[in-house]
Amino acid sequence: MSQSKRTTAKPHVKSRPKTDGGLRKRSAKSTGNKSTGKVRPVCVDEILLGDCIERLKELPDESVDLVFADPPYNLQLERDLLRPNNNSRVDGVHQAWDKFDSFEAYDRFTRAWLGQCQRVLKPNGAIWVIGSYHNVFRLGAALQDLGFWIHNDIVWRKTNPMPNFRGTRFTNAHETLIWAGRDQAARVTYNYDAMKTGNDDLQMRSDWLFPICSGPERLKDETGRKAHPTQKPEALLHRIIVATSRPGDVILDPFFGTGTTGAVAKRLGRHWIGVERDPEYAAGAEMRISAVEVSPRPALETTQSKRAAPRVAFGTVVELGIVKPGTRLVDEKRRFKAVVRADGSIAHEGLAGSIHRLGAEVQGQAACNGWMFWHVEAAGKLEPIDTLRQKARVALGLADQPRIAFAGE
Repeated sequence: MSQSKRTTAKPHVKSRPKTDGGLRKRSAKSTGNKSTGKVRPVCVDEILLGDCIERLKELPDESVDLVFADPPYNLQLERDLLRPNNNSRVDGVHQAWDKFDSFEAYDRFTRAWLGQCQRVLKPNGAIWVIGSYHNVFRLGAALQDLGFWIHNDIVWRKTNPMPNFRGTRFTNAHETLIWAGRDQAARVTYNYDAMKTGNDDLQMRSDWLFPICSGPERLKDETGRKAHPTQKPEALLHRIIVATSRPGDVILDPFFGTGTTGAVAKRLGRHWIGVERDPEYAAGAEMRISAVEVSPRPALETTQSKRAAPRVAFGTVVELGIVKPGTRLVDEKRRFKAVVRADGSIAHEGLAGSIHRLGAEVQGQAACNGWMFWHVEAAGKLEPIDTLRQKARVALGLADQPRIAFAGE
C-alpha cells in the first residue's frame, strides 16, 4: 500500500443507504435508456462498502459487462502454519471472511452471490472466477447449476509459488480461473486477434505464466505486512480485461479487496464497480486507484478480428467505383480469370455468381472466401480484393483512414 497509515485514509466509498435526519443516501440505480441497452449504474468507478450480496442487490438488472470474482477460498485452516526452519508463522489467510461453518454454508453463499452477478450481467456478459483446489470445483458446479455457460478454464501457473512447508504434498503452484457466459445464448466478448497478436502471432493458450503479487506492487499496511493476503497481480487482470472486454465497458468485482480490478480497469479505459466489506481494504483501494492514470485512447484500441468489422458487400465496392465493371480478377496463381459485372457479380467462361460462389465453383469446392481468393492487379502486383473492401469501409465512414506512423509515436 502506498500510504503510510492505512487506517487514516478516507475512502471515497458509498456505505449502505440509510435514513439520517430526513436525508436518504443514494443507492446504486441505473441511468440511461434501457430500450437501447445503454444502462449504466450511477455507482460506476466507486466502491460500495458493505455485505457483498446485499450491495449487489442494489445494482440494476443487466447493467454490467464483465464480472471478475476472487471469492473466499474457504481454506479450512484450523491452526497456524509454521516454517520448519525457524518456526516462524506463515503469513497466510487467517481472516474471518475466509471461514465458513460447513461446505453447505459455503455453497449457499456461493450460489447467492453468483445469482446476483448473473442478474446484473448484460445478455452478452461474462464472468471470471478464480480459486484454488479448496473451492474452485464447488464454484464450477455452482456456475453450471445456475445456467452459466463455461467457455474455458485457465490455469494460472505461478513462477514463484509459496513452498509446501510441511513437505506432505505437492507444492501448490497454480490457481484455476473459470470464464463463463451469463448463459448459453450469451455472445461473450473475446478479442481473439488481440490475444494472438500479443502472443507473437500464436493462439493464446489456456495455461498462463505469471508471478504472484510481490515487490512494489504488493500493498503493505503500516507495519509493513501484506495489506491483503490474496492480492492478485495486475498482469493477470490486464490479460483478462484486454481479452474479454472493450473500452468503456463496466467491470464488477464483488470481492474488491485492495482494488486490483479497479486499478487495471481504470488504466485500460474501462469503468469499474467494487464491493468490499472491509473499510480498511476499501481505503487502500481508493488511494491506489486514485493514483492510476488512464492510458491514452489510441493506446486502448485492440487488434480487431475481420469478423467483427462492419459487413460490406462486393456490390457496394462496385457501386462506390472502387472497382469498375470490366475489371479482371484472377486467383493468386493466375489459374482462373473472372470479369467484374455492374451488378456486383463476376463471370468466368459462361459461369456467373458472387465472388464466393464462383470462387468455389471454379475450384470444385463447396465453399470459398472470395475476398481472399480473388485478386486484382495494382501497381504491377496482385492484392486480394479484401483490400478494396477496407477502402469501401473508409468511404462509408465505417473505418478510419489509415495513417502514417512516425518514429517515436
